[in-house]
Amino acid sequence: MTNNIQTAAVNDRGNRGGKAILARFWKWEASGILVALIVLGLALSLATDNFMSSYNMSVVARQAAFVGLVALGQTLVLLVGGIDLSVGAAAGLSAIVGSIALTQWGIHPWLIIPFTMLFGFGLGALNGVFVAGLRLNPFIVTLATWEIFAGMTLVITKGYPIRPLGEAFTVFGQGELFGIPLPVLIFGLAAICLIWVLSQTRLGRNIFAVGGNRDAAILAGIRVKAIEFLAFGLAGMFAALAGILFASRMDAGQPSVGEGWLMGAITAAILGGTSLRGGQGSIVGTVLGALLLAVLANGTVLMNVSGFWQRVIVGAVVLVAVLVDLLRRKS
Repeated sequence: MTNNIQTAAVNDRGNRGGKAILARFWKWEASGILVALIVLGLALSLATDNFMSSYNMSVVARQAAFVGLVALGQTLVLLVGGIDLSVGAAAGLSAIVGSIALTQWGIHPWLIIPFTMLFGFGLGALNGVFVAGLRLNPFIVTLATWEIFAGMTLVITKGYPIRPLGEAFTVFGQGELFGIPLPVLIFGLAAICLIWVLSQTRLGRNIFAVGGNRDAAILAGIRVKAIEFLAFGLAGMFAALAGILFASRMDAGQPSVGEGWLMGAITAAILGGTSLRGGQGSIVGTVLGALLLAVLANGTVLMNVSGFWQRVIVGAVVLVAVLVDLLRRKS
């Protein structure tokens, strides 16, 4: 009798522990996207023969890396309560300037990436001046700079690509290290650095504070304008990094680089649980969001689904993610 009571007590504690773990997982911003990613991956692995092949996984990872890098910067802007519509155009302009610096200005291939990132930070900082310094609406400002950056790209290139970039530089986009494509490795390292910054540093806490309640952050003595300026600058920097890595991958600075990255970057962040109102989100969620978008795009190709339907599918996924996020917040 005593043994039965003890066994029942242990089982009850186990059940309560399991429920607590599930409840904690459900409240995590990226819980829904993780479940969706696993389910979609299993479905595609059963429906196709080569989804889980090493080559296809490499293709998915590369695709996620480029949009994911842009999404990392977009996440920072969203966390402080802003939005950056210019990231795709900034990626394209930065890739062109980096390609010109390599082919015409004689800058060493190993210095092109940091040079381009610095240039991209300057583009983002321009947004930061208008948004943080002059308190203009970020939607309007970045919509305008989107057109400016895209127009400057066409003015500089006249619509023609800049090629070739040379083997010494294309290694960054085409090479591998320990079997991992270098763009994927760079994306992973960038995500890890941001995870550490947001979770372990005062800067990370200030970013969440500014997005959560700007007025309270000002009263707490946080340099709100500097935080907002930095967020926009970093968004431009990550966009530039994605753009120049893509140029390295293609061995050409294409004027069209980054054209479709804006929607992907915002979608990845939202899917990962980042709030459009600021103050809530995670880099892990953004990474998972970028992976889900890459798996969706890859799955439509493997299943011979028309590319026109891909945008419909992505839009539907965003709506589902928003609904799941709403239900989680109310629970």
